[in-house]
Amino acid sequence: MTFDGVYVPMITPFDDAGAVQPEVLRRLAHEVLDGGARGLVALGTTGGPSSLSAAERAGVLDVLTRVCRDRDAPLIVGAGEAVPGSAAVLSVVPPFVRPGEDGVVAYFAQLAARSPVPVLIYHVPYRTAQPLSAATVHRLAALPGVTGMKLAPGGIDAETVALLADPPPGFAILGGDDPYLPAMLALGAAGGIVASAHVETAAFVSLADAWARGDVPRARGLGHRLTRLALQLFAHPNPVGVKAALHADGRIPSPHVRLPLLTAAA
Repeated sequence: MTFDGVYVPMITPFDDAGAVQPEVLRRLAHEVLDGGARGLVALGTTGGPSSLSAAERAGVLDVLTRVCRDRDAPLIVGAGEAVPGSAAVLSVVPPFVRPGEDGVVAYFAQLAARSPVPVLIYHVPYRTAQPLSAATVHRLAALPGVTGMKLAPGGIDAETVALLADPPPGFAILGGDDPYLPAMLALGAAGGIVASAHVETAAFVSLADAWARGDVPRARGLGHRLTRLALQLFAHPNPVGVKAALHADGRIPSPHVRLPLLTAAA
């Protein structure tokens, strides 16, 4: 399949006692799909998978798998968990060890060869400490089974410009830094994995559609407004701001997050 448009990496909603709320998650998932989202991401960074037990992760995955199956929407699974029947697995560039670009290519070659579903690479160098050149991304894109990338470089740097000026054929580049999504779409990104789209799904979908159609005046206007929104939502570590906004809107029962994150102040 082609990965384009807006994908929403789902939060994991809790109650005030910190318990996962599966029915709230199910409702949120339907709401963002109703807003025009192309698909969902389960157990991405926004979902806080490292703070969930194995049973909680399985429960979240079950809810979102059922919603996507019922809605005929693609599900991307994060946390490095390849699930048969999902559209793709989202796997981060190996963090902390800094294996070098050749090591990254070898790692994803092995991962894709073993994966039952296509692999999307999550490149977020300010978290992993492993940079990748545009030339190396082209090498990764040539690997069988590697179908695209969530690109979150923390800004629009020279390698981002070079990559989007000459994207690998058939390789989906999805913006992964919400405040920079409008700029990445303007440079040619196919879409985005957008936590902020919990809050204004339809507007983010319209933004991606406007750039795809070449409607520059509409895209610029939406982009300016949604950049301000994303900057507000990301004033706290993700997903603290998103949960605070959803709670303020009455869409989740609590803004609760688990340590080491702290709930947003009023």
